[in-house]
Parts: sequence; C-alpha cells; structure tokens
Amino acid sequence: MNLLVVGSGGREHSLIMKLHESERVDQIYAAPGNGGISNLATCVNINEMDMERLVEFAREKEIDLTIVGPEAPLLAGIADRFHEAGLAIFAPSQKAALLEGSKRYAKDFMQKYDIPTADYASFTKATDAKAYINKIGAPVVVKADGLAAGKGVVVANTIEEAVTAVDELTGDEDGSPVIVVEECLVGSELSLMAFVHDGNVFPMLPARDYKRAYDDDEGPNTGGMGAYAPVADVSSETLEKVKENILQVTADGIKQEGHPFTGILYAGLMMTADGPKVIEFNARFGDPETQVVLPLLQNDLLQVFLDVLDGKDPELEWEAKSCAGVVLASAGYPGPYEKGAPLPELTTDENSFVVHAGTRETADGIVSDGGRVLLAGAKADTLPEAIQSAYDWLDQHIDSDAFFYRKDIARTATPSKLMN
Repeated sequence: MNLLVVGSGGREHSLIMKLHESERVDQIYAAPGNGGISNLATCVNINEMDMERLVEFAREKEIDLTIVGPEAPLLAGIADRFHEAGLAIFAPSQKAALLEGSKRYAKDFMQKYDIPTADYASFTKATDAKAYINKIGAPVVVKADGLAAGKGVVVANTIEEAVTAVDELTGDEDGSPVIVVEECLVGSELSLMAFVHDGNVFPMLPARDYKRAYDDDEGPNTGGMGAYAPVADVSSETLEKVKENILQVTADGIKQEGHPFTGILYAGLMMTADGPKVIEFNARFGDPETQVVLPLLQNDLLQVFLDVLDGKDPELEWEAKSCAGVVLASAGYPGPYEKGAPLPELTTDENSFVVHAGTRETADGIVSDGGRVLLAGAKADTLPEAIQSAYDWLDQHIDSDAFFYRKDIARTATPSKLMN
C-alpha cells in the first residue's frame, strides 16, 4: 500500500517509524516531513494546509490511505475534502474536530453529555471575563478558545495573573476572541488516546506528559517537554471507567450530534480526588505522547488503521516495558528562538531512539528548524531505566547553548500539579 502522512513534527516521524515496520507498506510519503522523516519516507514540498495539492498528490501517487498528524488541517476540513474526492483518510471531519478546535464547544459538549470536567464560563468580552475572575478568585485557568499549539492556556495562581492572561489572550481590553475561564483542578495529569470509528473505541496505553518549560513544573506552558508510558499509578479499573464514561460517551455523543468521529480521540485528564476529569480533548495523536506510546505497540500499525476503519477490533497488544522521552528544545522556546543551529550526528543504539520534530536537512547536515527540535527516547524493562537511557543519550550528544531540556522528566511518578 502507498501511504501519505500529513505533517512535519515529532508525532508524524513517530507514526512513520511505526508504519515503516509494516510488511504491507510499499511507499510512504510525508507532506512536508522533516529532516528525520526523510530517512524513512519521501518528503514532498506540500504545505499541510494546501488541501487541493494534497488531494491532487494523493490521486497522482495512488495513495491508499492518508493519516493526518496536526490539528490545523483537521479544523480546515481536510477529511471532508478527501472524502469528497473519494480518497481514504484516517481523520475526523471538520465538525467532529471542533472537540479540539473550540474549547467553548468542547466544554458545552461535555456539559450536555454529562462528561466530568472542570466548572467553567466563557466570554466574548475581556471586561466580562475579568469581572468573573474577580468574583470566583484564584487559582483559576484562562484559555483561548481556538488552537494555540499547546500554549493558549494560563494557570493563574493570583487574580492579577488571570487578568493579565485575559489581556494577553484577547489582545485588548474588549477583544472579541472567546475566552474560557475554568476551575483549577488539582491532581496528576494523564493522557489517554484511542482509535475511534463510528462509535467503536479502542484505547491505547495511558501516557503522562510534561507541559511546563522548566524543571519542577516551572515556566510557561509548551507543547510538551517530555513524556512516558505506561502510567503505573492509574489502575486498570480506572482506565476502564475512563473508556466507558468519557471516551465512549464522547464517541456516542458526537455521533448523536450528526458527525461521527473517525480518527484519534485524545482525552487530556486530571486525576482528581473526585475521579478523572477532562482537561481537554484533542482530535489527533498527542505530541509528545505518541512518541512514547507507539514504540510499545506490538501490532502492525497499518493493520490497526485498516481494522478500525472496517469496524473490526484491532486487538491491540503492548510490550510489557516502559518507554520515556525527553524533548530537546531551542533556547528561548516557547518564546522567540533562532533556527539553524547545527545538530551532531544522531546515532542511536538498541536502547535508544530519536524522533525528529523541528529539524531540517541541509548540505552540511541536520539543523534545528523549530521550537521543539527532537525527542530522545528509550525503552526498558522499568521506567527508571528507560528515562536514564534517554538522558544518557542527551548527555553524550548535546553540548550547545542553542538547546535546552528538562532534567526531571519521569523522575517522579506523579508530576504536574495544578496543570489544567
């Protein structure tokens, strides 16, 4: 089969690494891909948002299945356009992807279908949002309604911080963008992704990621600075409840709304004293969770996609190991940063792997081309062994002020307090 993977980040590289193992795969194309993906797939210079060129390319190369990584093309309707063209794609429709694309829509949806989540209110005027914040007090969470690459969330410990966040997210005192203000949940975070099609839900292993930029969960929110899987402090009984009371209810609800969900449903959860509550939904593979979950999958990933689309149980099987990864980021991320910093030869051994995120191939080698540059990962029998191998790799390969990484990923079992 010929496959097309849309996207250019670490999630897409991880998908291609796994798809490359399948004996059923003939050719993999990536649009646009990155410096690491080019070693496993043919990268084509088509922007992920250029729907017409992607459709034209899929027809020209007789693509049997397209898999979409990033959220932006989902919200732009890439799945709808491919279906109109009679092309197979594993991705949710534009309306189904609103679960990620609009935080207000997602919160209203959860309220309607009695899915546990934080109390909230949404506003179209900054002054109204500030008045509400002054009324309920802090800590409180302020979110931009739309896509923000993991950085449109501010966990404010004081009213002053929350008011400043409103100004930053709206741009002016009475800005029109929608702002969602939420109760601040306390607990440890958990990410649970599932393959979904027409009401059928097949969960993957639970993972835990680290969103703050710096050690000890300090600094601004990012797209994720590291992750590990599975998560040992969450019982199988709890995971089953999450499947039935959150993932399945969501799949059934979105179908009832008239736009059944096909693709990856990601639930970002807070494990509170009152049980699991949804922080957010994503309508695609998580990043960096995908990079530590897929290496543990024993199934042929292409066959999983095909089984799910055919309404069959893919009978997911997982290695009885741990996988951990640490993100190497450009200095300054998630704020302004420079591109083009050279990377060393990224050799790995049987205990480690590297997933490229923001890299570019040049005549002189691989250079940085994004905020999150790569993920250093490893599998092992235990989590401490896995994360130590990842850090050993970084210590041996990275010695440049152009990059930084957190030193405490997976060092404790229960990170990420007050992080919704």
